[in-house]
Amino acid sequence: MNNDKNAGIGTRVVWGGEQVEHPYNATQMPIVASAAYGYRDIDGWYDVALGNQPGFIYSRMSNPTVAVLEDKLRELEQAESAVAFSTGMAAISGVLHTFLCQGKRVVSTRDSYGGTNKIFEEFLPRQGVDVTLCDTLDCAAIEREIARGCDLVYLETPSNPTLKILDIRRLLAAAKRVGALVVADNTFATPLNQNPLALGVDVVVHSATKFLSGHGDVLGGVVCGAEALMAQVRHYREINGASLDPFSAYLIIRGIKTLALRLRQQQASAQAIAEYLRDEPLVESVNYPGLPEHPGHSIARSQMRGFGAIVSFVLRGGMDTVVKLLPLLRYAHRAGNLGAVETIYGPARTTSHVENTLEERQALGISEGLVRISVGIEDTADLLADLRQAFATVSHQGTDASSARHREVPA
Repeated sequence: MNNDKNAGIGTRVVWGGEQVEHPYNATQMPIVASAAYGYRDIDGWYDVALGNQPGFIYSRMSNPTVAVLEDKLRELEQAESAVAFSTGMAAISGVLHTFLCQGKRVVSTRDSYGGTNKIFEEFLPRQGVDVTLCDTLDCAAIEREIARGCDLVYLETPSNPTLKILDIRRLLAAAKRVGALVVADNTFATPLNQNPLALGVDVVVHSATKFLSGHGDVLGGVVCGAEALMAQVRHYREINGASLDPFSAYLIIRGIKTLALRLRQQQASAQAIAEYLRDEPLVESVNYPGLPEHPGHSIARSQMRGFGAIVSFVLRGGMDTVVKLLPLLRYAHRAGNLGAVETIYGPARTTSHVENTLEERQALGISEGLVRISVGIEDTADLLADLRQAFATVSHQGTDASSARHREVPA
C-alpha cells in the first residue's frame, strides 16, 4: 500500500504489502511452492544472486509468498525491512545470535518468556556472552546495569505471562547513552497496539504463531527493523536455515487480515474478565495492564493503543486449585498456545515456562497457581458465565470437603 500511513490500521492489515500485481491476476498471493527459481539468462541470474536485481534464487533465501508477509509486517511495524523465520523462537534466537558473540554483554529482565529466558540463562553464557537479568519492575536497576556498558538491551512488554510493563522510552534512553542496540518482543501487544520502532527501538520481534496468524494452525516468526540491521539478520537466517515455508506464510498473511476485528473483541472480553477476576474470592491477584491498579497501567497508556488480549491470574491454593478449575471450563482449550480465535487457558508450568524447573520458576517469581488466559473471540457474556460456573463449582467442592472434614472430628 506504498506505506500509506493515513490509512486506518484495519485497512492496512488487509492491504499492507499486497497492493501489487499477484501472479495470474490472483486477488490473493498464491503459495509459491518452489525450492529454486530458474533463469535462461546466466548473467541476469548472477545479478539476482548478488542482489543487484530483484528476483528469487532459492527459497531458503527468499520466496515470493514469504516476501509478501515480510512486506506486510514491514508496513504494520513502520519498518524499513522485515525477515520471516520458521518459528517465533527462531526469530528471537536468530536476532540474539546475529548481534551477540563472545565478549559481548546483554541486559534484559528475569521474567521474559521461558524459551527466551533459557537462551539467556543457558545458551548465551556457554558462548561467552555476559548476560545480566534484572528485576522487571526495577527500572532504576535496569538503567544502572545498562550504564555499566552493554551491547544489546532486550525488552519484552507486556511480559509473558506476568503482564509486566516496561517503560520503553526510559530504557531506550539509557541504552542509547551507551550505544546499545535495543530489541523488543512485541508479540503480546501486536503492531495494532504498540509500535516500538516508532518509539526508537532498533529491532522488533514477533511470534507470528500467536495473534498475527490468529488461528492456532501455523508456526512462524518475524523480525522488523532498519534494512542495515535486517540484512545481517537475513544473512544469519539464510546460512542457519530457519526460513519460513510458503504455506505457513500464506496462512499468516490470511490471518493478519482479520487481526483488527479479532483483537477488538478479544480486548473487550479481556478487560471484562480481568474486572471479574479481581473480585473473585478464589483469586489472589490479577495481571492485566487495563486495570487502573496495575503497576504499569499509566506507562501502558502512554505507549500502547490497547491493553491486549492476555490476562493472567494467581489462584489461591496454587496448583491444587488449578487442576480443579481448568477442566470445568467449557469454552476453553487447555493448551500451550495463545492468540487464537478460541480462548486458551494454561498454567505457566505447562505453557510459557514449561522449559523451566519448579525451582527456576520460583526464582523468576512465577507462582504454580498462575494461570494465563488467551482470550478468544467468543461472546464476552459466554466467557464470563463459563468462569462463574467453574469458580462456583470449585467453591462448592471446597465447602463440601470442609464440611466433611468437620463431621469427621470426634465430639
